[in-house]
Amino acid sequence: MIEHGTTERRGEYTDAVAAFVERFAADLIQAGMPRMPSRVFACLMASQEATLSSAELSDRLRISPAAVSGAVRYLDQVHLLSREREPGSRRERYRVRHASWYEAMINRDAILRRWIDTMRAGLDVVGPGTAAADRLAEMTDFIEFLDSQLKGMLDRWHELRAAHATSADRRSGAPGPP
Repeated sequence: MIEHGTTERRGEYTDAVAAFVERFAADLIQAGMPRMPSRVFACLMASQEATLSSAELSDRLRISPAAVSGAVRYLDQVHLLSREREPGSRRERYRVRHASWYEAMINRDAILRRWIDTMRAGLDVVGPGTAAADRLAEMTDFIEFLDSQLKGMLDRWHELRAAHATSADRRSGAPGPP
């Protein structure tokens, strides 16, 4: 349970925020993301600061710098964070990428297409009319369906975000898109 009134702080990282981070990380783990990347991603998402260093992540999550390094490497590979150098330093700071979920889904699209190609190759290997061919064909059909639906969903999401930005601009008095 997440408590809202907790006052103990580690910077702006309250016990309530820490509890939320662990709950969010548990949801990500349940969905298949590895444990440490889930915790680091959740911590970055809940951070009031735009970026966090390895030391800050290590301190907040009470994990080793090596665990942070491995988690950051994973999150960078799946395009959920970006690395930035501190000016005049070799230290890096980490930031959740703008539209990271959208980018992750776009990258997932390439994975789905690769799975489709692999399933089709498997159909050739196992031969037609077999139980294995039936399973592979059903999986191929489902992944092709998912791939086709994902493209439309991402397009609709982009349109929705653009419409919300335009509405927010009108409400704030800022000029809209050219």
